[in-house]
Amino acid sequence: MATFDDLTIGCVTAASYSASVSEAPDIRITQFGDGYQQRNTMGMNTRRKKWSLSFDNRTNADRDKIVGFLQARNGKESFDWVDPTTTDVRKYVCEKWNVDMTSFNNNTISMEFKQVFEAS
Repeated sequence: MATFDDLTIGCVTAASYSASVSEAPDIRITQFGDGYQQRNTMGMNTRRKKWSLSFDNRTNADRDKIVGFLQARNGKESFDWVDPTTTDVRKYVCEKWNVDMTSFNNNTISMEFKQVFEAS
């Protein structure tokens, strides 16, 4: 299992201050004809975190290491990452990322980490 960290990537992997997190419960709503609703959570893990991260002012070499890590997993293989709000190691996938080349040898990499639940 790969880990998105400084040691694995080979460069600083601390996100910039523009990181944000969202959570959404996994629920099913049954709508009845008389206007009533029944809401149920689905499964054991009912809330997933989604992180929007930005890695600003990265050199081309660091950009290539970070993007290479994401490309190697191709949006389907999970990896471990430390949740900065709890310092717990959790599993995530990254299905999309974007690179802005802001100037010579200066890049901003934006990505979205989605929490997944699977056996170790």
